[in-house]
Amino acid sequence: MLRKRRIMTIENLEKELKCGNLNNLYLLYGEEKFLLESCLKRIKKNFGEIALGINYIQIGEDSINSLIPELETPAFGYEKKLVIVKDAKLFKKETKKKNGNNDLVKEKLIKYIKEKNDENILVIIEDEVEKNSLFEEIQKNKGVICNFEFQKPAQIVQRLKAICNAYKVNVDIATLNHLIDVSGIDMQNLINEIRKLIEFAGEKGTIKVQDIDAMSTKTIDSNIFDLTDNLGKKNITAVMNILDELLYNKEPIQKILITLYNHLKKLYIVKESEIQKRDVNTELKLKPNQMFLVNKYKMQSRYFEENELRTILKALIDLDYNYKIGKIDINIGLESILCRYCS
Repeated sequence: MLRKRRIMTIENLEKELKCGNLNNLYLLYGEEKFLLESCLKRIKKNFGEIALGINYIQIGEDSINSLIPELETPAFGYEKKLVIVKDAKLFKKETKKKNGNNDLVKEKLIKYIKEKNDENILVIIEDEVEKNSLFEEIQKNKGVICNFEFQKPAQIVQRLKAICNAYKVNVDIATLNHLIDVSGIDMQNLINEIRKLIEFAGEKGTIKVQDIDAMSTKTIDSNIFDLTDNLGKKNITAVMNILDELLYNKEPIQKILITLYNHLKKLYIVKESEIQKRDVNTELKLKPNQMFLVNKYKMQSRYFEENELRTILKALIDLDYNYKIGKIDINIGLESILCRYCS
């Protein structure tokens, strides 16, 4: 068993689990669910034989009161238990007013970690984590903490390239980056897309950019980027085609409006930052895995003047308000704004 306390990268955790190493305590959290679930499967494999309800226990928010009793009950016939706690919301910062059962369980769990951390394998999985007293206790007591953030494009490319190599399918780095541009950075979605492309190319075949364009599903962000690109070029036919495609694919019009507004707002921030000589990276408040977007925003912002972006943003806000009070149809309103700009 490993005894050091660590905050680990995804890659280092994967390496340790691949080597068969197993810690007594894990805190796994973040947006990248595919890689998180892959690591969880490896933990189960390393643990060995599991018998649900005996040496393998699953606990959620609704059953959180049973956590401590389960940890303190022997694994009859087995050396240890593997206890998975999922989405129990144990990592909210404490307030003066206690939140009831969760806080009581949290206090008991802190005591358990201090005194009996090596008796079982405990894996806690959350969507979001704040550094409360439980987090600190896990850090102090040999726990492995891993934040499953969305990967950076270079890391994703490396993973996708390895999958293609395993199936003896050729693909270059630029083509894989294009796939990320089209399909986003969610690994589950990308795995589905690359498998589709691998099957189409066949062994010793080559995945090409045109294959991605023909076969891969575009994210709404990718479509909005293309729409904005054509908006900047005042190509109203292409703009309307993209909008029609989004609606045909059953993207809610409100979601399209919000995504377009947020995208144009980023372009406005870029223009303002350049005019006022502020750091664009800081102003955009992007996550580390989103920094590759900065140059794209800069390039696209050149199609627009600052006052044009301000006018479109105000028009989108007004449309949202007028739609909510029943003064205008949102589809017609959005089309009108786009046509007005392109004219």
